[in-house]
Amino acid sequence: MNFALILFVLVLITFAAWLADRFIFRPRRIAAARDALEHFDASAAPAGVSADMRAEEREGLRAKLERQPIWLEYTAGLFPVIAVVFMLRSFVAEPFKIPSESMLPTLFVGDLILVNKYTYGVRLPVINTKVIEVDSPKRGDVMVFRYPRDPSIDYIKRVVALPGDRLVYADGRLTINGQPVPLTAAGEFEDRRRLILYPQYSETLGNTPHKVLTELNKSSRIEPMERFPFIDRCSYRGSGLDCTVPAGHYFVMGDNRENSLDSRFWGFVPEQNIVGKAFFIWMNFGDFGRIGRFH
Repeated sequence: MNFALILFVLVLITFAAWLADRFIFRPRRIAAARDALEHFDASAAPAGVSADMRAEEREGLRAKLERQPIWLEYTAGLFPVIAVVFMLRSFVAEPFKIPSESMLPTLFVGDLILVNKYTYGVRLPVINTKVIEVDSPKRGDVMVFRYPRDPSIDYIKRVVALPGDRLVYADGRLTINGQPVPLTAAGEFEDRRRLILYPQYSETLGNTPHKVLTELNKSSRIEPMERFPFIDRCSYRGSGLDCTVPAGHYFVMGDNRENSLDSRFWGFVPEQNIVGKAFFIWMNFGDFGRIGRFH
């Protein structure tokens, strides 16, 4: 479901209703109320009705005649709210829910996160075209993007290599531009859902270390799901690969290395598919302690 498109359509519908009410229906209601009040003022007050009661009755009649009908309350009346939500979601921050374990131990299933929509440049909603340059993804960023094989689906992974980088992945270890990425043991990670312990490591991409789950030296076959754009930039070697990232593209991987469907299998992320930078867990109904920033 393209929620941005749905919001955009709702903005258009409610804006049209707001314009119609502002320039057509509201003036008609005011005119009808004015005519009714003139008739009311010209009529004699019933016996026993005080001036205060008469004024209150007059005000009640005016309010009733000028009140928006229900269909306008739920269209024109909601326009400011929907417009604000659309602007905030399109240009400031967008919420997402983590659906899988591919980013363990950084992000858990059920984490509700916020994605910064302007860090990587201001983009027009729905068509996702960048109109203002701000910054570009860095190695180590957790990034939300449209899945290249199906742009209607949003994915979240960690940026591992930038345009022009040469990446080698073998035996659970990364080498970028000839430099091994630091990887040190960091105890074990307890999967509370399965009651299993996994080897955990601290990896440093860019300036900020983060945790990853991987089994070093474990032989697991890596091969492309299908031919993808610029597949000639990659050389697959059974349990590893060697790729040079093309211009305008990024190589991404999940922190749960043995359980992530990422660039190793379906290729590079085009710059135009970028949604934003994930940076904050605002809720996890199963564990309130998860709330906070992450790297």
